[in-house]
Amino acid sequence: MLEKIFKLKENKTTVLTEFIAGLTTFMAMAYVIFINPAILSNTGMDYNAVYVATIIASMIGTIFLGVVANVPYVQSAGLGLNALFTYTICGTMGFTWQQALAMVFICGVINVLITVTSIRKRIIKAIPEFMQEAITVGIGLFIAYIGIKSAGLIEFSVSAVNNGIALAGDTVPQLALFNNKEVILALIGIVLTGILVSKKVKNSYLISIIATTIIGIFMGVTTLPDFSNYSAIPSLEPTFLKLDFKGLFTAEAGIVVVIMTIFALVISDLFDTIGTFIGTGKKSGIFKLDENGNMPKNLEKALACDSSTTILGALLGTSNVTTYVESSVGIEAGGRTGLTAVFAALCFGLSLFLSPIVACVPMAAIAPILIFVGLSMLENIVKINWKDIIIAIPAFFIIIMMPLSYSITTGIQFGFIMYAIVSLVNKKGKEVSPIIYILSLLFIFSFIYNAIS
Repeated sequence: MLEKIFKLKENKTTVLTEFIAGLTTFMAMAYVIFINPAILSNTGMDYNAVYVATIIASMIGTIFLGVVANVPYVQSAGLGLNALFTYTICGTMGFTWQQALAMVFICGVINVLITVTSIRKRIIKAIPEFMQEAITVGIGLFIAYIGIKSAGLIEFSVSAVNNGIALAGDTVPQLALFNNKEVILALIGIVLTGILVSKKVKNSYLISIIATTIIGIFMGVTTLPDFSNYSAIPSLEPTFLKLDFKGLFTAEAGIVVVIMTIFALVISDLFDTIGTFIGTGKKSGIFKLDENGNMPKNLEKALACDSSTTILGALLGTSNVTTYVESSVGIEAGGRTGLTAVFAALCFGLSLFLSPIVACVPMAAIAPILIFVGLSMLENIVKINWKDIIIAIPAFFIIIMMPLSYSITTGIQFGFIMYAIVSLVNKKGKEVSPIIYILSLLFIFSFIYNAIS
């Protein structure tokens, strides 16, 4: 049965490997089921209802992706997108969370239409090979940077001293002092993971997470499960089907602001997903374009699944649901089919009942894994022709802007724009797909609008 659905032998994997990959992926991103409701509750949304909505959307979306597309990717509420939902749309712009959910729903519908009409496929085909390599490297740096920040290895100071001159107001990253138990545990995890990976120990990531979590118990970092306040699954009613379309289109902000805000959601969701699929799938060989640049069928199906899950999330009561870059952790652990996704989805389902246990795994145990997964993705940097300045400039901006802006989409936007500009000024504009030019203009327009609005 499993062989027929997931083609395990064809993909050179086993049920055990897929299970470990799914469990490892879930552990690497389980934090989202606590962080997402914490962020969205700032809008007035019920924390417990968002908690349930996040898990159900993640579980259904991930199973859908695994069974239909047969790929080892996991979906959940995007953290950058939920910040946009909370702090910009509901905070700065003043929309209610019900109106914001309506925007998310419309965003999902648009992304489905973009996928069905093959626009997403054309965008992917328009991205040249060197950009795909740069996206892989950029995502690798992004994941590693998330890991380093999560480990607490760097901290940000609001003032610094340069040659004896105080630079008050500057935000400067600097190495943290190793006087914090969480940081020390993360360092232990990094060393342990490095040893396991270098010795090519099977299931090294999962072993590292478990071992570091156990060490954290003796250091007072890992909290033991507390079921004293455990209660039944909270009600979804406070957020279920609470979308306010009428209020959205009669809001004081005006229709232009509404349209531009939805456009921002669409762009962020669209290119986060494209970047994740290209960046992680290219390295593993899961998504490999043929010699004519045609997409494999499973990538087309994956894009369709990803689009529709945002609609589901909005109906349940959460911000945009997207494919998580942490899926690369499971892929690196050997996951190659949708069975990895199914196992991860089952873990999400169990977390509804076992949340105290899920909450035990400290970020200090997860951070080292993200760092080494990011490291593994940097090998593609040698495939970029850095001697060709027309390639080097956009590739550089893709790679550097993803971690520094904390956004896959922003890195792709800068890369597209710089590629269009340097190609035109060097009289090689005809070699660039018209889609790159169209998207570059839309990106520039979006930057200008955000600056003046």
